Amino acid sequence: MAGAFIYDAVRTPRGRGKSSGSLHTTKAVDLLATALRGLRDRNELDTSAIDDVTVGCVTQVAEQGSCIARTGVLVAGYDERVPAVTLNRFCGSGLEAVNEAAAKVASGFMDVVVAGGVESMSRVKMGSDGGAIWDPTMEFAYGTVPQGISADLLATLHGITRQDVDAFAVASQKRAAAAWERRAFAKSVVPVVDMNGLVVLDRDEHIRPDTTMESLAKLSPSFEMMGRNFGLDALTKKRYPQVEHIDHVHHAGNASGIVDGAAAVLVGNEDAGKRLGLKPRARIRAMASIGDEPVIMLSATVPASQRALQKAGMKASDIDLYEINEAFAAVPLYTMQGLGIDHDKVNVDGGAIAMGHPLGATGAILLGTVLDALEARDLSTGLVTLCIGGGMGIATIIERV
Repeated sequence: MAGAFIYDAVRTPRGRGKSSGSLHTTKAVDLLATALRGLRDRNELDTSAIDDVTVGCVTQVAEQGSCIARTGVLVAGYDERVPAVTLNRFCGSGLEAVNEAAAKVASGFMDVVVAGGVESMSRVKMGSDGGAIWDPTMEFAYGTVPQGISADLLATLHGITRQDVDAFAVASQKRAAAAWERRAFAKSVVPVVDMNGLVVLDRDEHIRPDTTMESLAKLSPSFEMMGRNFGLDALTKKRYPQVEHIDHVHHAGNASGIVDGAAAVLVGNEDAGKRLGLKPRARIRAMASIGDEPVIMLSATVPASQRALQKAGMKASDIDLYEINEAFAAVPLYTMQGLGIDHDKVNVDGGAIAMGHPLGATGAILLGTVLDALEARDLSTGLVTLCIGGGMGIATIIERV
C-alpha cells in the first residue's frame, strides 16, 4: 500500500453569494479553473502526469451541471488526456473529493490526483436542484426538518444557548479578520481575475470584523417562525419526544455565510512526487465517513471524527488543530463537547460564519486552512470534519511531513 501525500492546496477568495457579490459575474467553471491553474502554475506541474481530477459540487444544475469537473480541466488548460469526475456528498463534497483522491493513490491504482470543489451560490441557488431529500414523504417517514431547525434542536438538546452561539460567532469573525491582517491565507489564496487579467477579488469579502454581541443580539432567530407557526418543530417529536420546546438560537449572524468559491488539492504518492520534483507538505493519515440520525442531521461530526481517530490509533487530545465547519455555531460547539477539546485548538483562523461556506468546496478549503495553520505554528497533526445534510459526517486526519 502506497501512502497518500498532500503536495499543495490552493483556493480562491470567497465572494458574497448574492448579485452584489464580487464573484457574481464569474461562472463556477471559471472559479474552478482559477484554482486548478493556481495549483498547476505554482508547482510547475506537468498536467499530463495527473491520473484524475475529482471535484465536489452540490447544486449540479445549470452552469454547475454536466460534470463541471471535466469542463474545469479543459478551461484551466490541463492536458486533454486528464479525466475528471464531479461528486456530491452535500456539504462534505470537497473533503470527500480529497478522500477519494487519497484512496485512489493509497491503493496504488493511481499516482497523482487533483481533488477539490466549487460552488457559485450567487449564480446557482442552493436547493435549485430539488431532489428526493425534499420529498414530503421524508418528513412524514422520518420527521426530517430544514437544517436550521435541526441546528436549533441540536443546541436545545445539548444546552447550547443563544449567548453561546453568538459568542462563538463573534470569535469566528475576530479570528478571521486577525488572520487576514497577518496574511495567514496569503500562501494559499489565488486571486480571481477577469478575461483581461484584472483582479476581480483577492480576499474573502464576507468577513464582518465589527461584529459584537450587541449587534448579534438585535437579530431575530431565523427558524422560529417556520418551526413554531408552520408546525415543523412538532415533526421532530417523532424522534425526540422529550423535547417540549425547541430553543431557536440561530440567525444569519451565527450561521455560515452563503458565498462563491473553489479549491484544489494536489495528492500523490511518494514516487510520483519525486518524479515531478515536488516536496510533500503532509500525509493523509486517516479518513472516515459515517451516517447518523437524519432528523438532528448535524451531529455526525463526532462519530466521524472518532472513527478517523480510531483508524489512526489516536485520541482527540493527540490532534494539534481542528477545522470544524461552522455550518451553524452549534455544530462546532457540540463537536467540542463530544470530543472533549478546547476552542483554542478549533478554527484558529476563523471559519464559515466569518468567511462563508461554498458548499461543494468547503471541505477542500478547510484541509488547506488547517495545513497552513499547522505550518505557521510548527505543529504536526490536524483533523477536518464537516456535518452533512441527510444525517452524515466526514473527517480526515493529516500529519505534516
